[in-house]
Amino acid sequence: MKKLRVGILFGGRSGEHEVSLLSAASILDAIEKDKYEVVPIGITKEGRWLTSSSAEKLLRGEFSSAKHLRAGDPDATPGAALLAKGESIVVPPVPGDALAPFDVPQRRLEDRAINVDVVFPVLHGTFGEDGTIQGLLELADLPYVGAGVLGSAAGMDKDVMKRLFRDAGLAIVRHLTFLRADWQKDPKRLRKEIEKKLNYPVFVKPANLGSSVGVSKARDRKELERAMDEAAAYDRKIIIEEGVGGKDRKAREIECSVLGNERPEASIAGEVIPCKDFYDYEAKYLTEGSELIIPAKLSKKQMQQVQEMAVQAFLAVDCAGMARVDFLMDPKTEKIYVNEVNTIPGFTAISMYPKLWAASGLPYPKLIDRLIQLALERHAEKKKTKFSR
Repeated sequence: MKKLRVGILFGGRSGEHEVSLLSAASILDAIEKDKYEVVPIGITKEGRWLTSSSAEKLLRGEFSSAKHLRAGDPDATPGAALLAKGESIVVPPVPGDALAPFDVPQRRLEDRAINVDVVFPVLHGTFGEDGTIQGLLELADLPYVGAGVLGSAAGMDKDVMKRLFRDAGLAIVRHLTFLRADWQKDPKRLRKEIEKKLNYPVFVKPANLGSSVGVSKARDRKELERAMDEAAAYDRKIIIEEGVGGKDRKAREIECSVLGNERPEASIAGEVIPCKDFYDYEAKYLTEGSELIIPAKLSKKQMQQVQEMAVQAFLAVDCAGMARVDFLMDPKTEKIYVNEVNTIPGFTAISMYPKLWAASGLPYPKLIDRLIQLALERHAEKKKTKFSR
């Protein structure tokens, strides 16, 4: 039986580049080798596409410099865009190179194409989780794991995401959204508006980023100004959320994994006990001590509520395949708020998304297999749609 060729796409031009490498390495290690032939496809922080040995070097952190790549190198073909031809992803040379993509009859096809049957993107954050790579794969007519263009874009933009949650009747925290240009033009006016409408502490976030990159907790005016500047460095749009629980109590952080396409299912929920004041990038990846409690210490009714809200949030942003839905729970009132959807959550063997499914009876290798099958099913469903008369 012929093995299915799975392209594991990782790296990328994102603040979550290193996290992506960890996720990809875990998938490559755990995927069922007797069923799938794996093709590693890496993207450097500069946006260079790598295959073969160069992709493996990037994965191990051994790739030194994209400047040494040359057009036409079968191990590391640079490209600013991908072109589709059948089931091949064709990576042309960067514009201006001596070898143009349509003027290279002497080059072998295998020197400029990556033949795969399905793509498994683990590109966390910008240019990977925001619909850009999904649009490219749609143009290539390739099946791929995870949400489509709309679901990815909506799931990446915290402002748009919260609007969809609100329209779906889901509880969300009080928040405001501003543009970086407005903050830089008149910070005093925006600060007054924030302090008028929200109570400290507040959480300030870039609207389009993940892994808590650029996220700060502000307890007063001075911290707010620093937090706004920090978030503005990462995005043109900034979201400010009122802290759940107020000044004296920290919100409980609950997470739930969702799996499926049109009829998704939710895993049992887990709880994160951060080693710091909140679950920021350092607490997630750099500092030991954060605790994951699976299952979360919730009543049966609360667990069911979280699972139902997770599925509703998944559908509200038009997700597919997988997503991790994060919640905030007021420790006093026990009210549960949907915080955000992560359409490409951390995917190491010890990340919350696969751990929740493992605790729900679906082990890591089988989860990978199920996601690939969901990608193929969704692609087959799309094939039923007419695109011309």
